[in-house]
Amino acid sequence: MLRIAVQTKGRLNEQSMELLQEAGVSVNMEKRKFLVRAEDFPAEIIFLRDDDIPQTVAIGAADIGIVGYNEVAEKGFEVNLLQKLGFGGCRIS
Repeated sequence: MLRIAVQTKGRLNEQSMELLQEAGVSVNMEKRKFLVRAEDFPAEIIFLRDDDIPQTVAIGAADIGIVGYNEVAEKGFEVNLLQKLGFGGCRIS
């Protein structure tokens, strides 16, 4: 079972869920709680605050996390960058 950590709400959540849907991982968002099992793929989605995702992956509670690189850099946990997804960018104004 693959465990994927995703941001609880916001633009990054929406884009992450679209990406998972395109990859064939369907989640019933009406029943969304902290942990939801995918309907048609051996995966569980963990919904967390974005700043909790790097630690969750680093300690092995999730196999993969979808989070902004700024969170990874700021938290300093040892995780591997597998793929830049091309969404969720930020800027300083």
